[in-house]
Amino acid sequence: DLKRTALLITQTGGGCRASNYISFIRRALEKAGYGDIPVISLNVVGLEKNPGFRLGPKVIQHGLYGLEFGDIFLKCLYRMRPYEKVKGSANELYESWKKKVIDFLSQPKMLSHRTFRKMCRDIIHDFDNLPTTGEKKPRVGIVGEIMVKYSVVANNHLADLLESEGAEPVVPDLTDFLLYCFYNERFKHENLGTPKKSMVIANLGIKFFEWLRKPARKAFEESKHFTPPAYIEDTAERAKSVVSLGDQTGEGWFLTGEMLELIDEGVNNVVCIQPFGCLPNHIVGKGVIKKIRSLNPGANIAAIDYDPGASEVNQLNRIKLMLSTAFKNLKKEEDAEVKAS
Repeated sequence: DLKRTALLITQTGGGCRASNYISFIRRALEKAGYGDIPVISLNVVGLEKNPGFRLGPKVIQHGLYGLEFGDIFLKCLYRMRPYEKVKGSANELYESWKKKVIDFLSQPKMLSHRTFRKMCRDIIHDFDNLPTTGEKKPRVGIVGEIMVKYSVVANNHLADLLESEGAEPVVPDLTDFLLYCFYNERFKHENLGTPKKSMVIANLGIKFFEWLRKPARKAFEESKHFTPPAYIEDTAERAKSVVSLGDQTGEGWFLTGEMLELIDEGVNNVVCIQPFGCLPNHIVGKGVIKKIRSLNPGANIAAIDYDPGASEVNQLNRIKLMLSTAFKNLKKEEDAEVKAS
């Protein structure tokens, strides 16, 4: 029954066209004859009031656990699937654990944090012990505007494309973007005069999210195949060498920091993606590539525009050109290792 349906959209409230999406959705629903369907803005900056909607503790807990499980799946599946010894085994393991996670998050009562911690460790352990071929493939980081970065519909299934071309996609955690939003309050307080209270709350937010993913971080540190997520303070330090931390519109300095973070982890190949009209991400994405290459001569970065009017063939050609360089660099590394041995 559509008359009892509500749409929920998350918003950061920054200088981004996504801040206008909620108005466009309402307008589209009204024109389609569904103007009575409420569209609720989920944000922490007080963009608007939503009478009748209450973001209670249970909803928040379910959402936070879901966020962490999503980050774990993203890291584990993309890391192991390109090297699986038995075709389809990684997806099978993922589907098995996804069902368990859904069952866990669907519990009507308050969830058990002890069970959450155990599930985080067990998921990582199971993926870490998945039989693999042991071959080496070029690792390709995916960074950019948040929606295009994580939505397979928006980026034309980029991760699947990279895998089909013989590479391993690497996508940083979604939690890191939230930590970036919190970390920005430090700069605002120290340089723009925002209240100290905002910075204190933001610092508590960072500590909370680090506490939440502590079980996963420890399991990743003890694993054979995975690397733990970076600390937001380290990402900020990396970004400082290229852009100001005052660059906070859209993904801001965080986009630059993620590229440098990936390169430091040995992921020298990066696809930087953004919607065509997203000016902030063109500046901190395309605009910093030359500087990043000067600091890291081995960096192989391709900037790709994703928009309904963009040519998919052009996107594919640019990605394949980047992969061609990636495979050449991998061959050079393997030859150097053979000579050294």
